[in-house]
Amino acid sequence: MPFSQQTIKLPALPRGCHLVHDKVLAAISGDLAKYKVGLCNVFCQHSSASITVNENCDPDVRHDMETFLNKVVPEGKGAPWVHTAEGPDDMPAHVKSSMFGCSLNLPITNGRLNLGTWQGIWLCEHRDSASGRKLVVTMHGE
Repeated sequence: MPFSQQTIKLPALPRGCHLVHDKVLAAISGDLAKYKVGLCNVFCQHSSASITVNENCDPDVRHDMETFLNKVVPEGKGAPWVHTAEGPDDMPAHVKSSMFGCSLNLPITNGRLNLGTWQGIWLCEHRDSASGRKLVVTMHGE
């Protein structure tokens, strides 16, 4: 079963949930086309950002998700965090990252990611001023 792997460098993005599906596809399309059946693992190399699959059409979904995350995981005065050395958004970012996770396993079918019609890959940036992020994409199959 052959493997391929590459690192995708995403530019710094503002806080929020971002549809990065097209950027991921553009970076892996040459290798992806080689697989009839397989798996694609997308791994985010950061502990204050996360990656998930969700709605790929209406940007209101990404906005509403960010609103939900900020209500569920508060920051600032009154927040219960001890780890605050890197700013008031750092520990909440770690918690949000763990909620969504740092990797995805996506099926490959006939040289394409086999996602549903309305599904796309999101990078969720949980810091106010983060640098660019890196995704490691590993594919294997036949």
